[in-house]
Amino acid sequence: MKRVLRIVNRFNLGGPTFNAAYLTKYLSPEYETMLIGGIHEDDEESSEFILNNLGINAIILPEMRRSINGIGDYQAYRKIKKIIKEFKPDIVHTHASKAGMLGRKAAVDLNVPVIVHTFHGHVFHSYFNPIKTRTFIQIERFLASKTDAIIAISQAQKNELSNVFCIAPEEKINVIPLGLDLSRFITNQDEKRYVFRKENYLDDDEIAIAIVGRMVPIKNHQLFVKAIAEAKQQTQKKIRAFIVGDGQSRDEIEVLAHKLNLVISPNGTTTLKPDIRFSSWIKNVDYVYAGVDIVALTSLNEGTPVSLIEAQAAGKPIVSTNVGGIKDISIEGKSILLSESNDEKAFIDNLIKLINDDELRLKMKNNAKDFIIKRFDYHRLVSDVSELYSNLLSTKNMNRNIKVFA
Repeated sequence: MKRVLRIVNRFNLGGPTFNAAYLTKYLSPEYETMLIGGIHEDDEESSEFILNNLGINAIILPEMRRSINGIGDYQAYRKIKKIIKEFKPDIVHTHASKAGMLGRKAAVDLNVPVIVHTFHGHVFHSYFNPIKTRTFIQIERFLASKTDAIIAISQAQKNELSNVFCIAPEEKINVIPLGLDLSRFITNQDEKRYVFRKENYLDDDEIAIAIVGRMVPIKNHQLFVKAIAEAKQQTQKKIRAFIVGDGQSRDEIEVLAHKLNLVISPNGTTTLKPDIRFSSWIKNVDYVYAGVDIVALTSLNEGTPVSLIEAQAAGKPIVSTNVGGIKDISIEGKSILLSESNDEKAFIDNLIKLINDDELRLKMKNNAKDFIIKRFDYHRLVSDVSELYSNLLSTKNMNRNIKVFA
């Protein structure tokens, strides 16, 4: 049995954990997998419940954090090297930037036969200043040259990696979309909708709009708040908004809502019918998607947002900025209305259009569900990655790439 050491940035709620968890669980018994990753940040929701539900015992490296830290990163790197020496993997597969930097460096140093890296997103624009961004690009180009295969989770991301930022040649980059267990977003929808709307005092004729994700600058929640304020002015429909998640930008987002004369209800308060309810993290997000009528995303940069896959599986029409691989997980004009990330007016107009047009929302609901379920099931993910591993191992000249682990 071949061994895989799988390394993920950190165990926070998001696409990388789901991806790594399903591969760890379901590539067995063909591959024996050890999963390791960093700890989630204080302003993030832990994703360890995902591992627990799947019966996965992962190793947590508390030194591996989101931000750059010379001492902590070096300690994490040394721990990864120690694990490689003891586990002796045939494949090291890293997920996202920090894990990719430390994990691939350790794997190269110890001459692991096959090295694979998945880009779940990238930090090549909208995150850092130009100098730091150029540095990250140079590091990724070097690491890519030492990597046997790179996985992009959308065709758009592959194009960015190969043709825009020149991280690696096209032939080295394999497009393998995310795969998820979407069953909970399909079953018992009426019951879940009733529960969510009753708990949140939503009337039958109120249109509920949600945005789900970390409250950090790159997610641009300010646009969502502005759009809700404009919608309340421009539509006769009754609307309520929900911000599901938490993070460093929360205070400034609440301040903006107050400036726009919106009534808000942070979690724990008793306001029954606010314009925007800040709910923090909700693990049973399937109840949210069942209960709302529209799902929004306002990001400046994305990989493949899990929230939009889940929302469409639940049959929810989407209004979103056109970033990352979003076009690859939706049908423009049929399951999603898109606007450029710098065009606030177009985003607001799209949201108001969805609010006002009941028939359009119904059509988009059916389009969304049919499209997503066929393409993003975790069985397909496991099959695609298994085939990639097999091809890499069979074409690798094992006589010239002996495992050292010294």
